[in-house]
Amino acid sequence: MTPSGEKILSKAKNVSLAGAPPKLSAVDVVRVSFETERLILRRFTSDDYQALYEMRSQSEVVKYLYGGPHTPEMTQAELDQRLAMKSFEQDGDKIILAVEEKVTGSFVGDIVLILNDKSSCQGEIGFVFNSHHHGKGYGYEAAKKVIQFGFQHIGLHRIIGRCDPRNKASAGLLRKLGMNQEAHFVENVWAKGEWTSELVFAIRHSEWAEI
Repeated sequence: MTPSGEKILSKAKNVSLAGAPPKLSAVDVVRVSFETERLILRRFTSDDYQALYEMRSQSEVVKYLYGGPHTPEMTQAELDQRLAMKSFEQDGDKIILAVEEKVTGSFVGDIVLILNDKSSCQGEIGFVFNSHHHGKGYGYEAAKKVIQFGFQHIGLHRIIGRCDPRNKASAGLLRKLGMNQEAHFVENVWAKGEWTSELVFAIRHSEWAEI
């Protein structure tokens, strides 16, 4: 493992001559992992089922997500999808990592980087953390590392984050990461039997370099 915690990751190579299309660096999704001061971000394994279910079945955790609490079957289907992820090449591809405490080895949450638009080097970050570990700054620590990876190693130009306006904690975290609110869509999503609104935050590679 390198001092910064990345395992065999390609450096961004999207710097090109004026007028040339941007290009993202290849990513070996199977081998992506990171280490921060207090956390390990790693690929999911089949052993993560129980911890994932315990987190996603909490009403408090999914309160502002589009879906409701998970059933065991829903958790298994989601875990199977995560285990099958092998590429970050096409629009919609994802890198979803389990987040665990270094000291205890406890599963504390998960974080995702989505390739929204390859041709324009656009990505999206998302995160869900177990309510038992809220207030510890783990979300910021993990998200900062993933955004850094997206900009400096993949070569993304812009990364967004979305959340329900009622989710003050997520909105605050996105702002703390240096993201600017670019939109407030009012009642644009039908979820859980009601119209819900959405905030969209974003940060560009040039802005991240200044942080």
